[in-house]
Amino acid sequence: MARNDSTTDFQLDGPAAPLLEVDDLRVHFKTDKGVVKAVDGVSWHVEEGETLAIVGESGSGKSVSAMSILGLVPTPPATFPSGDIRLRGRSILKMPEKQQRKLRGSEIAMIFQDPLTALNPVFRVGDQIAEMIRTHQQVTKTVARRKVLDLLGEVGIPNPAVRINQYPHEFSGGMRQRAMIAMALANDPKVLLADEPTTALDVTIQAQIMLLLEKLRQDRNTAIVLITHDLGLVASHADRINVMYAGRIVEAGSCDDVFYRPQHAYTFGLLSSLARMDKKRQTRLLPIKGVPPSLSRVPPGCPFHPRCRFATEACVEAVPTLETVKLVDMADGGLHRAACIHSDQVEMAFQERVVE
Repeated sequence: MARNDSTTDFQLDGPAAPLLEVDDLRVHFKTDKGVVKAVDGVSWHVEEGETLAIVGESGSGKSVSAMSILGLVPTPPATFPSGDIRLRGRSILKMPEKQQRKLRGSEIAMIFQDPLTALNPVFRVGDQIAEMIRTHQQVTKTVARRKVLDLLGEVGIPNPAVRINQYPHEFSGGMRQRAMIAMALANDPKVLLADEPTTALDVTIQAQIMLLLEKLRQDRNTAIVLITHDLGLVASHADRINVMYAGRIVEAGSCDDVFYRPQHAYTFGLLSSLARMDKKRQTRLLPIKGVPPSLSRVPPGCPFHPRCRFATEACVEAVPTLETVKLVDMADGGLHRAACIHSDQVEMAFQERVVE
């Protein structure tokens, strides 16, 4: 049987393709003020059972890249000038809409930032989760309801037999987030996209939700892409980190390498503005001056240079490329990359702060 190359892109030879791979993705929006380059040449991958964190300030392009994976970015106004998204070698962007809908919730699922707006207020929580199951599986209402009860129990919602018939407004914030996780796990997806999953929760509930995600990752071998601005959250749960700024990845590496040997000035700024609990005496916090640039008017050269303490005239001349850092004894075996021409100064300055 002939293979339809317009909808699939299997890798037939060589090593197996990553579970999920984003390759040189660009997502632009045409507006009255110009073209907004929300995602501008981003590449990353995640494997089974791995947690990849994508961090950065609001407006850096984190959520848009995740929404593009699920085909939830409307076109127009969005355009995709280049790039691809592949699930085990299958091109998602080249799939017809009908095939993309089959992937959503079955092979790739998403936990949205605000469960109160993501859940429909006029339907019972149990019915909404059951609908997700019956959309992708040929099962009866009775079987779907039984699975919903199991899912609610698995994510730690007490008394599932009662909660299954309640509406979203009858759930606390933490329980709504757990219900969203149950819905995302309803069809045992290979990849779970978690977009700021703990932003609206207090610290205690945040910890419970992240422990739940960690347990589910271990039990189901699910790959998790954690999108957040909370570096404390990332330090405890991520295997690898991608730091985004102005629509680009500016640093990528293992969790330990990024936290203890940052190579980009923006990462240095994020870490220097974070209080550290592993030190007896706190050093003075150094906030990043200014605000992120408008993505329709990104500064020339390195987009971070107007806010950078290490910037020189060379930083304005060209956009630095993401290159492998030539250092030894790194936790990720030399896969640490950074887009900064002053990476040696950045690491030296950070180490000086560590020993203060």
